[in-house]
Order: sequence, then C-alpha cells, then structure tokens
Amino acid sequence: MSLIPFLIVIGMSIWLKKIMPGLVLGLVVGALLVEANVLGGARETITYIVTTLSDKSNIQIIAFLYLFGGLVGMMTISGGIKGFSEWIGEKIHSQRGLLTLIWLTLPFTFMMPMFRIMMIGPVIKSIMEKMKLSKQKVGLTMDVSTESVIVLLPVATAFVGFMISLVESGIQKHGLDVSAYHIFLLSIPFNFFAITTLVLGLVQTFWKSNKKDEEPKQEKEAKTDEPDYHKLGRKKELSMVKAQPWNLIVPLFLLLGLSLYLLWKDGVEKGADSIFQAFSQADATFVMLLAVFLTLVITFIFYMLRRQSLNETIYHFFDGGNNLMQAIILLVLVWSLSLVAEDLGFSKFISSTLGSFLPAFTIPAIIFLIGAVVAYFIGSSWGTWGLFMPLGITLATVTDSSLALTVGAVFASGAFGALASPLGDTTITTASILDMPLVEYARYKLKFASICAGIAVLLFLGAGFFFV
Repeated sequence: MSLIPFLIVIGMSIWLKKIMPGLVLGLVVGALLVEANVLGGARETITYIVTTLSDKSNIQIIAFLYLFGGLVGMMTISGGIKGFSEWIGEKIHSQRGLLTLIWLTLPFTFMMPMFRIMMIGPVIKSIMEKMKLSKQKVGLTMDVSTESVIVLLPVATAFVGFMISLVESGIQKHGLDVSAYHIFLLSIPFNFFAITTLVLGLVQTFWKSNKKDEEPKQEKEAKTDEPDYHKLGRKKELSMVKAQPWNLIVPLFLLLGLSLYLLWKDGVEKGADSIFQAFSQADATFVMLLAVFLTLVITFIFYMLRRQSLNETIYHFFDGGNNLMQAIILLVLVWSLSLVAEDLGFSKFISSTLGSFLPAFTIPAIIFLIGAVVAYFIGSSWGTWGLFMPLGITLATVTDSSLALTVGAVFASGAFGALASPLGDTTITTASILDMPLVEYARYKLKFASICAGIAVLLFLGAGFFFV
C-alpha cells in the first residue's frame, strides 16, 4: 500500500507530462488509505499539508525560495540583467569566444538554472546568429554549464535548501545522528553523472572548437512556435528598461559573500575548527534565508539610491517571488506525500523486500538507473529527488550501504532528467530562446546524456563496492 502513492505520481507524470496533478492525487489517495472514508481522507490530506507547513525548516526553505525569486525580479526590472548582457555581448567575435563566454558567465548566473538560461540566452542568441553556429551545440553547452554545475555547488543556489531538506527529512525518519548538510557536502563528489557531464561537456565545448560548425539543415528550416501571449506585455516592458549592469553584479556578489561568511560564522559559533567543519555544522537553511533577506534589504536601498522606481521594484519583487510558487507548492506536496508513505509503512516495506536481497554495493547504481528513467519521463529534477530520496536513504540504511554515495546517486538521477528530458525546464527554455525544435534538441542532448549516464553507472558500481 505504501507504494501506491508513488506509483500514482510516476504514472500520472508520464501520462500528463506534469508532476503536480500526480502529486495531488497521490497525496489524496494515500490519505484515503490511511483513513478509509471520504471525509476522513480529506481531513488527513489537510493534516499532512498543515504538518508540513508547521515544520520550522520547511518554512525557512519556502521563505528562501520566495525571497530569492523576488530578488531576481528586482534585478530584472532594474536593468541589471539587460545591462550585463549588452556589455558582455560587445566583446565576443569568434566561436571559441562565444563558447568560452557561456562558461565564464557562471560566477554571475549560478544561483538558479532558469535565471541563468534566461539571462545569457538572449545575448548568446544574438551573437550566435552572426556566426551561423549550430544551435544544438550552443544550447547543449548552455544546459551542461547550467544544471550540471549548479547541482554541484554547496552554497548560494536555489537548489541547496531543497536538497538539504530532503536529506534532513530522511535522516530524521531513520533517527540517524548525522548532519544533513554534512551528508549533502559528502554526496557532492559522488554525483558522478553531473561530474561526468561537466568534464565531457568541457571537452566537447572546446575540442575542435576552431572547426567550422554550421547550423544543421533541420535547424535552419525550423519554424518558431506561437508566441506566449501571457508574457508579451512583460517582454515589452523589459525591452524598455535602461541597461545597468551594476544592478546585477552588486546583488549577486553580495548574496554570495554573505552566504559564505554567514555559513562560516554560524559554524564557528557552533564550535567548528575549520572552514569545512564550519560549513558542515552551520544551520544552512536558516543561514541561506538570512543571507538572501539581508541581500534584499541592502539591494533595495541600493536601488533607491540609484533612483529606481519604488513601485516597479516592489511589483517585480512579488512577480519574481510568484514565479517560484510552483516550485514551492511542489515542495509542500512532496513533503506531505513523504509523510503519507511513512504512515503507510514505506520504510518497513523497503526493509523487508528490496533491502533483504539487493547487494549493498549495487544500491547506488540501481537508485540512479531507476531515478534517471523516471526523471526523463517527468522532466523534473526536484520531483525526482523528492520521490527517490526517501527510497534511497531507506535502502542505504537497511543494507548498510554508503549514505553519502546513495544520496549522491539520487541527486545524479535528477540531474540526468533535467539535462536529457524534453519536459525539463532548461531544455524547454533553451529550445525556445534559441528557436530550436524541442524534440529534435532533446534527442540531440539524449545521446550525450546517455554516454554520461553509462559512465556514471560504472562509477557507482565501483564506488559502491569500494565503500561498502
């Protein structure tokens, strides 16, 4: 019975190509299995959601995501993104320069995948059109340098709070006496898919980069889709914004600096003797929230001193935060679904079935393979992590497999879906910005992602055998 909610989520996600309806139905069905009547099931559904929202760390993560989205909205309307794009675009004159630019923008755009793609996409497109380069190769470079890198960063990204919360949830359920952030840090070197993708992406980007790489015929003949009329008004408004690159550079460096400093300071106050220990012992969720809050306050004052419109700044703060409401609701549903599954005996079921016959060293590789398949069909790294982290931590616990390695495998599976799936946000956004047929572009990326996944499986098997 504990598998039914997860099967509903996966099945509906594949059928509808969206994860949200499946999460809602899975939660409702799970609650009905706990309380076998309509009214009782509805009451249990609300109870699970309220319990999730009553958790201190969950509220901190939700607040962080909304405030971060608000900061992005403020930077957009202030002309920071436009200014930086125009400034950097004047300095690129070759294919090598363009591909190098994509990587060099990471220090300014690593906070969130959609933010990065939306920021660099327009300027990359304008430069690329002058050179008649392959859109697919440029798009792949953009996507590889986005999620595969961001998922490996331990601070100052929109992923960190969510990833840590999933690990924390699993640790609490099994009563493990370890730090969630410490496990998260240890799992980063074991995200073999992201690391392999990053290495091979760099090789593919610069190897033979002087060779003429013209736009394939199918790309030239591609027709653009109908415009998104809901965004035309906003697009017109942003086109009239005055370019001011410092309105982007100052907030981003401020957020990064505050995040690193506050993590170190909080860890030291808890007794840490080194930077690594400080980052491990710090309350990362609260620190990230504090960093983005302070950045917002200082950025708001900075914009007012630069005579930025008060009304526009406030409006786009809420607009930016609202753009992340889908991710926030997804989080709440995933957390609630996890509570339902646990009440239905998910951990006990895993312990008495898979955990009883699977060799411990195969657990990370199996988790990665299954998670990667599901991630490809649902196109959501966050959704995949939410679905498979409870399974991964449970299997690692009952089989005495490496916890950090298994957590790394879960994160790797979501990274595969984000890169390869035609339903992934970055795939859709990149294809749209560069005017590429979505299915053709997804197929192009799938070849590269499959090679990286094959290498990752071998690495997970080897690491699993070594660390057990």
